[in-house]
Amino acid sequence: MKKHKSSYLVQTFLIIILLFLSLTMIIPLLHIFAKSFSDPKRSVFMKGLEIIPRGLDFINYKIVFNHPVLVPALWNSVVITVLGTALNILLTATAAYVLTRPRLTLKKPIMIFLIVMMLFDTGFVPEYLAVQRLGLMGSKWAVILVTAVNVYYLIIMMRYFEKVPQSLVEAAVIDGCSHMRMLFSVFFPLAKSGVATITMFYAVVRWNEYFRASIYLTKKTTDTVLQVILRQFVVLGDTVSIIGQQNLYDYNELARIDYGALKSATIVVAIIPILLLYPFVLKFYHKDVMAGGIKE
Repeated sequence: MKKHKSSYLVQTFLIIILLFLSLTMIIPLLHIFAKSFSDPKRSVFMKGLEIIPRGLDFINYKIVFNHPVLVPALWNSVVITVLGTALNILLTATAAYVLTRPRLTLKKPIMIFLIVMMLFDTGFVPEYLAVQRLGLMGSKWAVILVTAVNVYYLIIMMRYFEKVPQSLVEAAVIDGCSHMRMLFSVFFPLAKSGVATITMFYAVVRWNEYFRASIYLTKKTTDTVLQVILRQFVVLGDTVSIIGQQNLYDYNELARIDYGALKSATIVVAIIPILLLYPFVLKFYHKDVMAGGIKE
């Protein structure tokens, strides 16, 4: 009984600590949401712990979605994230499948080479020169093709693929299954949680990309991505990047703008798409690697 009581107290203490840590992340996020929908005249008086909007006004979102550069930037971020993540998963999964084959020639030297490349980055200058010589400057493909495979995520994917029983692979080979069919019909269904996890990792990195986009996508202002504008406005305080030309809006509306609330609205627009990804990924976590397989 004493041992059970002690274990219960420890669990209760850990739950309280985790709840407190969760609140430190949830409350600021709710505050940002609340401030973005508040009346600009009242939002300036909101404290950091307020999570209920003061009034209701959509002027911040009106400015954001009427901006001539921000909406194309949002679309560019979506395109780069979708295409880039799809390419990441395709190349990472195929590489993981090949590297987990038991009779692969030179498997150990290949793994050593990949790990060395992961540990010792070649730097940004060779990457920039390669993109320039390939004629990709100003193209979305400059951001999509660079870092198409992350070695760390590749190793994680390999661990999931290694858990697929060899008996299933042999049965698929007997049925005449090709390597591509094996990958998409056997390995993908049995490693759903791993594929979903790596997809989420890649998508978050793609969505938050601003460094390469700010360097490669410079031919036209409409070619940039949302994170570049977000950084200019929220971090650097460049109000012109989000407000744009004043004749685009009514002067009365411009006069009552609360730039803090406008920053909150911009942040909300930037984080909502990636937040919507998490519910689709979490449903795979409770599934075993052998879900849908056969028993040994």
